[in-house]
Amino acid sequence: MRISSKCASTCSSHRELVSLCKCNIGRRLTSASQVAKAESMVSHRLDGNSVRASCGDGKPGGASGPCSRRSRLSHRMRSEESDAASLRGSSMRPVAGPVPLPLDVSQRREAMLLRIEGITKHFSQEPVLAGVSAGVRRGAKIALVGPNGAGKSTLLRIMAGDEEADRGTIEKADGVDIRYLRQQPDLEPARTVWDEARSGLNHLYRLLEEAESLAAEMARESGERRSKLAERYDRIHEQLLAENAYHLDHRIERVLHGLGIPEGHWRQRCGDLSGGQQRRLMLAKVLLSPADLLLLDEPTNHLDLEACQWLESYLKPLTCAVLLVSHDRYLLDAVAEETWELFQGTVECYTGNYTQYRKQKEERLLVQRRTYERQQEEIARLEEFVRRHHYGQKHAQAEDRRKKLQRMELVAPPRIIRSPAMKFSPPAHCGEIVLRVEKLGHHFGGPWLFEGLSFDVERGEKWGILGANGTGKTTLLRCLTGELEPAAGRVIRGTGVQLAFFDQQLSGLHGDEPVLEAVRPDDRDFPEKDRRELLARFGITGDQVFQRVGRLSGGERTRVALARLAAAEGNLLVLDEPTNQLDLWARSALEEALRSYAGTVVFVSHDRYFVNQVADRLLVFETDGVRRIHGNYDTYRMMAARETPTTAEHEAAPNSSRQSPSGDRKANKPARRKRRFPYRKVEDL
Repeated sequence: MRISSKCASTCSSHRELVSLCKCNIGRRLTSASQVAKAESMVSHRLDGNSVRASCGDGKPGGASGPCSRRSRLSHRMRSEESDAASLRGSSMRPVAGPVPLPLDVSQRREAMLLRIEGITKHFSQEPVLAGVSAGVRRGAKIALVGPNGAGKSTLLRIMAGDEEADRGTIEKADGVDIRYLRQQPDLEPARTVWDEARSGLNHLYRLLEEAESLAAEMARESGERRSKLAERYDRIHEQLLAENAYHLDHRIERVLHGLGIPEGHWRQRCGDLSGGQQRRLMLAKVLLSPADLLLLDEPTNHLDLEACQWLESYLKPLTCAVLLVSHDRYLLDAVAEETWELFQGTVECYTGNYTQYRKQKEERLLVQRRTYERQQEEIARLEEFVRRHHYGQKHAQAEDRRKKLQRMELVAPPRIIRSPAMKFSPPAHCGEIVLRVEKLGHHFGGPWLFEGLSFDVERGEKWGILGANGTGKTTLLRCLTGELEPAAGRVIRGTGVQLAFFDQQLSGLHGDEPVLEAVRPDDRDFPEKDRRELLARFGITGDQVFQRVGRLSGGERTRVALARLAAAEGNLLVLDEPTNQLDLWARSALEEALRSYAGTVVFVSHDRYFVNQVADRLLVFETDGVRRIHGNYDTYRMMAARETPTTAEHEAAPNSSRQSPSGDRKANKPARRKRRFPYRKVEDL
């Protein structure tokens, strides 16, 4: 029985090892070398026990004795050894099934396109980037967010190779192709728009040319030479099919049209384009170029509403990875699957889009704040005990608490990105009708930008103006403010209306003027203390108030202009692109300030989220005229979706156009909804 128990023990341990190996293989965590090691351990134990278990250990045994048991056990062990041997060949094969399996380390590295570790960058004594570590997987869609000056563009330049980090490493997968959209256009001035966009697909055009030359050469050759040419042609043909390269001109046309570059500009030289047009052409070139990773720095700059919507629909189905820096929150919500927050020189990663990031951020801040506050309370309690008893009878306890304080690992304060507390002064009272527009129209010697425009702006309303670039939105604002005399119609201001205007060019600010003087109103005295408090509400604090306006960043100049607007104390605010160069937190603060403002607001903006949060009335410049909408941007999108004609409506259009407009009530009656089930309800019988 002693021999039998040893053999059974050996077999039991062997079975456990084999089952463990099988279990691990199911999780794709066991390598072939680990299985071989397990086999050798079992074999060693078997060899050692087989000597002691040699036919009865000097004792006789019959057919039903220990020897027969040993033979049965030996057969089972040989069977399990064969199972273990079979595991060696299948240890790296994936297990079929619907449950997703985790990747091993090597597979995770293969899935990682780019990895940055400990990236540090200084432009002054304080680092802009202080040990940034993160990774970009294949096909990932990532939003990089952070306040102005946090270093987002610097990080993109380092990842693209345009700038060197002071410290840290960048690991890239073999053969990874990175395309980077810079904020400053980099184009060949002598090239045409079409040729510059086409340059992003040059490698495919070269393959097409090679395929054509191979086809012509195959027609002339024969025999073995023709077979080799045919093999090369087949490989090129497969690559062209994989990259959808037989419709390249159509791809270029689609991207140029989508980004708002009209066909009439395609033969212009790049040097003759405006800054906004050059920026759009740069974006088109980057989107057309094949890449494993797109680094897009503010791609929606200079894009109108339709172009932003098109870009959103273009980026969503892309199979390549995208790292996106943008202030367009609709774009971030639609495209991003991960969000990186860059703040205080480091990156924190969140799952989901921008809206989900804000929710997770609030939850994380709540935990961080509670943890930090509890530790601070504990530190204060221990320090008070040490202070009171350091020289008293409880000296030993105080010394113990002092050492505990020294050993304590401090919890970092919560990563709170504070928004400026923007606020506009309460407006003076005015008439019920603030603006009355009657049959307004204007042109600049050519076609009418708008004509026959009539509407009333009532006290307290928030009007947003939307439309494509060049449709006349800013021209309408200039007519409303009186800066431009309209070609037709008139604008009547109500009683007691005091207008304050925000110009997107910030022409009211002078670069050589101190910030404190830039916000001083022209028509009244404004003490320095009040001016400093006003600037602090818009995020301009400390020594910034003494700087020259020209030395401020773009976002800081915009906030100074908004503070100057607030100092004017108007009851009608007219704003032209007020969110330009503001970060996401400043935009949220401006939205809240305008929503709580009791006066009247008329503004132009391409920021769809901003329009949706502030406006309760819309003027939309469309191809067939100006449309008035009672509601915000969500209301406009819902109405546009309802009016989008379906295929069935297109097919029915010729028949409906032949209907007489005399007022047949049956013809105008909406179609009855088809029943979901063929039977009638009991209450209907």
